[in-house]
This record gives sequence, structure tokens and C-alpha cells, in this order.
Amino acid sequence: MLQNNYFSDVADLQLHFDHIINWKEIIDSYENGFTDAAKYRAGDERFATAPSSYDEAKEYYKTLLESVGEFAGKEIAPFVAELDREGVRFKDGKVIFPEKLLEIVRKARDAGLQPTGFSRKYGGLGVPWSVRAFFSEILYRVDASVCIAIGCVNLAEIIEKNGSEELKDDWLPRLAAGEFACAMGLTEPDHGSDLPGLRTRATLKEGNTYLLNGTKRFITQGCGTGEIPAILLLLARTGNPGSGARGLSFFLVQSKDIQIAGIEKKMGLHCSPTCEVVLENTPGILIGEEGHGLVKHTMGMLNGARMGISQQGVGIAQAALGEAKKYAAERIQFGKPIETIPAVRKILRRMERETMAMRCLMLEGARAMDLYYFRGEHLKEKGATDRDLKSDVVLKYWERLASILTPISKFYCSESCVKIAGDAVQVHGGAGFTEDYDVSRIYRDARITTIYDGTSQIQVNASIGGITTGMSNHGFLREYIENEWSHFPTEETKLLSDAWDVYQDLMGIHKDLPASEDKEETADEIVWATARLLSGLLFYRSTLRMPEDSRTERLSHVDEYNLDSLGYMEGLRARLKIKAASIQAV
Repeated sequence: MLQNNYFSDVADLQLHFDHIINWKEIIDSYENGFTDAAKYRAGDERFATAPSSYDEAKEYYKTLLESVGEFAGKEIAPFVAELDREGVRFKDGKVIFPEKLLEIVRKARDAGLQPTGFSRKYGGLGVPWSVRAFFSEILYRVDASVCIAIGCVNLAEIIEKNGSEELKDDWLPRLAAGEFACAMGLTEPDHGSDLPGLRTRATLKEGNTYLLNGTKRFITQGCGTGEIPAILLLLARTGNPGSGARGLSFFLVQSKDIQIAGIEKKMGLHCSPTCEVVLENTPGILIGEEGHGLVKHTMGMLNGARMGISQQGVGIAQAALGEAKKYAAERIQFGKPIETIPAVRKILRRMERETMAMRCLMLEGARAMDLYYFRGEHLKEKGATDRDLKSDVVLKYWERLASILTPISKFYCSESCVKIAGDAVQVHGGAGFTEDYDVSRIYRDARITTIYDGTSQIQVNASIGGITTGMSNHGFLREYIENEWSHFPTEETKLLSDAWDVYQDLMGIHKDLPASEDKEETADEIVWATARLLSGLLFYRSTLRMPEDSRTERLSHVDEYNLDSLGYMEGLRARLKIKAASIQAV
């Protein structure tokens, strides 16, 4: 792997941080008038790192990203090939990690780089989603397994959102300090996406403690990390067997009280243990309210989970791009570097523009998360009721945008990163099919992104309703697109405008398909077209926020991306017309 600072060595990341992101709106939402800094001035040392101005906030965020970039490129990158070869092992009921991985996790903990998901009150870094997006992309770029081992503790942010004050005070400071890893326990041997059918039972013992019995499968880091134990956040049934989603509750369980039956032998993520967990009268602490485990608590964290995989997709794509460009510059064929060969140059340029567009979509999702999530939290701190929150127009706008963008982003960034990783293997030729180069591991690790935290098909199901209703005459998605469009100069957006016209046409054809099965069959293509339209729009918007002297090259990438999108949409429109005509003929 390249051994640079993984924040400062990507010009596009620098552009987004320095120019494209509107930090004022993010800081206003997250820092809430710099109230944490006021608490520090009042003597509360927990808020010592809190910024007291916009400049301080931006500088604090950038310092963190430079630190994690340096850590990724210098402390992790030299060892990822070795870690991938060694992997984790299961022996005598225990998961055995490579010592180098445990050393890296300890270094990350000691450097204070782990708790991105917790507020400063509990010992977290205290950063908004937009900063976490950079943070995660950087770590996922160097190695997904290591990133999971370092960052899995942040799954426990669900405790900060839904736990009692006693539970938060008891657990969050220890989690932020790195005393525990964290795992999410949703999937069971017979129930993956079908969460309402879960069978693990929870029986009230006393107070807030229950006894859990059942089996969980595909539980990442369920064993902890070496000497670091884990807490598991589990869904279990407190209602009767037929109670469905409303019979499920959310629990905190400690890894010392469970059995690890084994770990999966996987295509990729070799240093990330995927465990089968057995619960036999295992003590569990209820998080939130009984019966709200799936409907309120689990569904409430899905936006964050989806954004995490979007960030992973962009990080892996950036890794693939970096390795492909390096190889193409060094590999000499026919007396010249292969990067100069038109067929190879074409692949590299496509990889670059696709990665840049993915990043625009992913960061817009993070922006929406920032502008609804933290506004809601601050309103609740001021005593707002659930009714107040539901009637807040600004909050509702950003919540709706996040709900649309996050599944689209997860779907698009994960599917795209697999394609880009495949392109990187192609650039390497026969060498890419060996284990001698990092692209082999990158390609294997990329493949899981379309599967975990909700398959691509689940993301399509989660997206399509918001897209079809959102594109009605006064729909929310149409309103969002047209509002952004109103700031664009028409002389630079011909290709994007053509794509928008074709997109509206094909959406009308899709809407008029008579059978729901026909609509479902083409839903993935509609979501893909929507993702490309949104990415192209945001990609172009990014050029309006950067220095004029560096716009020309970026605009050429934007035009090429939107031309690709236009071609895809015209093809989809033609296929939908044929489908509609064949249905009418019958």
C-alpha cells in the first residue's frame, strides 16, 4: 500500500474540506453556538477540546483528519498485506488475532482516534457526521478489517441516543476510553434481512435485566479484540412468538457472558472475525423501551449504518484508484508506462471521475445527517417534545433528505466500489490476479460492501418509495433537485440538463407500468439512475465552490460523468418503453 498521509495526499479530499463543504452550516448545527466551549470555561474539563469559534472548529476538525491520515499511511499501511495473509484464527473456543493488529488498535486508542461517534461529554472526539465521513473514508482506504477493529466501538452511539442517563454514564466513558469493543447482533442463522422474524428470546429477570437465549450469526467483532472485551447490542424477542417487529427489544450484553461457536472463513476481511454467538441465559440490559428495539431503535440507527458503508465504498474506491495509478505509472510496456496507453488511460480516468462523484453523494448524505440529527438533539436539550420535533419544518426537511440519500448512497457507493476495484485489477493485468499486489485484497474486501448492513436489494426497497413519491409534481426529491438547480448557470449544464430531461421521462414510464411486479423488476435500475443524477448534480455543484483557476479539469470530469449517465438513462428509457409496449400488446 502507498505510505503517505491519507488525508493530505488526495487532492479531492483537500478540495472538499477547504472549499466545497459549507462548514458554517455544519458547525452551526453541531457546535450549537459553541456551548461545549462555554462549559469548559465554566470549569468542566471534559470539554477541553471544544472549539469556541468557526476558525477553531475547522482547525480542530482538520487536525484530527491530518492525524488519522498520518496514522493510516504510516502506522497501518506497511502491515496490511501481512495482516491479510495471517488473518484471525479460532482455537479452543477463542479467536486469536495477529499481534500486529492488536498493537495497531492499542496505538489508535492511545492516540485518541477511536471515539468519533460519542459527544465530548462522554469522552468522545466530538465531531459532526461530515468529519466522520472523511475519517472513515481514510481508514477504510488503508484496510477495512483494521478500520472495523478501530472504529467498531462507535456502534455504541445508539446508547447515547436511546439509553437511560444511568446507562450512558456507566458505559459511554469506558467505551470512549477503549476499554471495550462493540458488536451489533441482529442476524440469526435463519433470519438476515427478515428482522421481524427473529427468534432469540429475552425473559425479564429483575429490574432492567433480562436473560437471553438464542443464536446470532455474522456478528462482526462479537468476540472483542484480543484482550479487549466487547459489548454486544442485540435484538431479542420480549413479546410473544407472533408479535413481529413490535415484539423486539434492544439489549446490551457483555462478551464474557456469551459463547463463540466459531468464526466464518471469508473471501475477504481476513482480520475481522465474523462470529457465531450462542446465548444461554445470558444477562442483558434493556436499552430504551421494551418493544421498540426494531421499530424505533434499530431503524433509527440505519441512516448511520448506511452512511458508514457509503464511506467504506468511497475509501476502497480511492485505494483501488491509488494503487492502479501507481502501477500504471511504473509498469513499462512497449517502451513506455502503460498509463500513456489510451485504453489504460481511459480506465484510470473513469475510475477517478466515478470516485469523485461517489464522494460528492456520500458527503451530501453526511451533510443531511448533520443538519437533522444534531438540530433534533439540541431541540430536545431545550425541552422540545416529540410533537415539537415533528412540526419543526427545518428538521423535517433534512430528515427527509437523509432518509432518501442514505440508502441511495449505500447502494450506489458499494456497487460502484466493486466495479472500481475490478478496474484496478484490470489495470494490473495478470499481476492483479495474484496475491503479490494489494489490489487482490482490495477487490476481495470490496465485495462485502453490497451485502452487509443491508444488501443492495434491501437498499433498493428502502429507496424506491421515496424516489417515486418524491418525483411527483410537488414531491420532495423534485423540490430538492430543482432548488439546487436554480443556482446553476445554464451554459455549463447542458449534459446534466439532458440527463434530467431523460430521467423525468423514464420516471413517468416507470410510474405508468401497470403491474407492481414490473415496477419492482426495474426498481434497481431506477435507483441507479437516480444515484447518478444526484451524483452528477452534486459533482457539478462542487465546481461552483472551488477556486476558478482549478475548475477546468474538474468540469471535464463532470461532463464525462454526466455523459455516461445520459447514455445509461437513454438506454433505460428505451428498455422501459419496450417493456411498456409489450405489456400493452398483451
